[in-house]
Amino acid sequence: QAQLVESGGGLVQTGGSLRLSCVTSGSIFSLNVMGWYRQAPGKQRELVAVIASSGATNYADSVKGRFTISRDNAKNTVYLQMNSLKAEDTAVYYCKSYGVGYEFWGQGTQVTVSS
Repeated sequence: QAQLVESGGGLVQTGGSLRLSCVTSGSIFSLNVMGWYRQAPGKQRELVAVIASSGATNYADSVKGRFTISRDNAKNTVYLQMNSLKAEDTAVYYCKSYGVGYEFWGQGTQVTVSS
């Protein structure tokens, strides 16, 4: 059973930056695909960015060019650098670790962008 703990959320003004972190324990982090998802009030949870064990990445169109996902296998940590934040980026951000036949979620961290 893996445990994921997110941190780094908070309140920021439009155009500002935040960096989210997700520390994983209890699984072979280096083999897992890691992803960041978000859920705004009244909306479905959506994929923000994902990074494979190889380092290959994929982003939602809405965050391309503004967000960067990265991972540090030595620290069992995945990051989400968020720049040029917009009001529509306001959501709870969740970290997900998954592979064939399993997935684990963190508890989420709130990001609020004020205009």
